[in-house]
Amino acid sequence: MKREFSSESPTVWVGKEGSTTRTVNEISRQLEQHEVVKGRILQTALKDVGAKEIAAAIAKETGSTLVEVRGHTFILYRRKKKAM
Repeated sequence: MKREFSSESPTVWVGKEGSTTRTVNEISRQLEQHEVVKGRILQTALKDVGAKEIAAAIAKETGSTLVEVRGHTFILYRRKKKAM
């Protein structure tokens, strides 16, 4: 079943420090639990870099796929690891 995320609230926010280790670890933890994470980049994080660049960097660091960037909001997807 496809889940619509446009009406969902973000579960993580990227602040003025950008994609910190703490933020990346939290996003990775949420991806492990839910497979999909919706995040929002605060205006203060967008001084030198755009939202797409920040979201792409987070996707790379978490090993996830960047599904969409709309304004300051992004959606990441990572398939759950199968338990053996």
